[in-house]
Amino acid sequence: MTNNQSSSTTLPANLTLGQKVDYVEQYTPTLLQAVPREISRAQIGVSLPLPFQGMDIWNGYELSWLNSKGKPQVAILQCFVPVTSPNLIESKSFKLYLNSFNQSHFQSGDNVLRHITADLSACAGAAVEAKLVTPQAFTQLTIADLEGVVIDDLDISVEHYQPTPELLTCESEQVVEESLVSHLLKSNCLITSQPDWASIQIRYQGAKIDHKGLLAYLISFRQHNEFHEQCIERIYCDLMARCNPQKLAVYARYTRRGGLDINPLRTNFAVDLVNERMARQ
Repeated sequence: MTNNQSSSTTLPANLTLGQKVDYVEQYTPTLLQAVPREISRAQIGVSLPLPFQGMDIWNGYELSWLNSKGKPQVAILQCFVPVTSPNLIESKSFKLYLNSFNQSHFQSGDNVLRHITADLSACAGAAVEAKLVTPQAFTQLTIADLEGVVIDDLDISVEHYQPTPELLTCESEQVVEESLVSHLLKSNCLITSQPDWASIQIRYQGAKIDHKGLLAYLISFRQHNEFHEQCIERIYCDLMARCNPQKLAVYARYTRRGGLDINPLRTNFAVDLVNERMARQ
C-alpha cells in the first residue's frame, strides 16, 4: 500500500468526505458526520464488551460566534467523546460544523455550549462532555510534555512503513512498570492521505517490552491510512496481543489540523488525565 492509498476500511455511503465543499457560516448541526467505530474495530478483532476504556479528547481553537448585538465572540472548545460511543466524529465535518457558528447569533456562551453538547452527543450516539475556555482564562492553559522515557534516540534501522506488529517483542519476563514516549508517530488521514503527526505515551505493567522493537513498530505507521482513534486502538490491541501486559494505557496527542487536535486515550486501568497541549499542538 502506498501513501496515496487508503486502508480497506469501508465508510458509510452517505459520507461526502474528501470533496470540495462550501463553507457554511450559519449554524448547521447537520454538517456533523458520524463514522461507526465498529467498522475498524471489526478489522482488529475488537467486539463488545470493549477490552479498554477511555475517550477522545478534542480541542477546537477556531470557535467564534456573534452575540445578540452582532459582536464577535471567541473561545477554545474542549470536548470529551467516550470510547463507548457507537460513532466517532469525523474531523473535517467537525471543522465545518464549528465554522457554521461564525455568523450565527447566540445570546450567550452558555447557549453556544448547550447546542454544541447536544449536537456532538447526537452525532457520537452517547453523552459528550464539552466546555468553553474564554479569553479571560487563556493564560491558565499550559504547555506540557508527556511523562516518560523518550525512546526516539535509540539507534535502529527502519524497514517497515506499514503497521508491523511482529516488531513487538518482550525483552525479558521480568515484570516492570514503565512509561515510554515517542514523538515519531505519523499516520495519514484515511480520506485525504494528509499526514497526521503525534506524540504517544505508552504506560504498562508487565514483561519488559523491547524498546527498539517498540520504536520500529510505532514508526511503521508512517504510511498507514487510518483515523487517529483507530490507529491508537490498533496500537493498543497489538501491544496486548504481542506483549500481554497486565496494565496498559496508550495516549496520543495529535497536532492540530483545521484548528482541531484529537487526543485518543485507550486504557485498561484508571489513569489521571490532564488535557494539556504539547508544544507541537
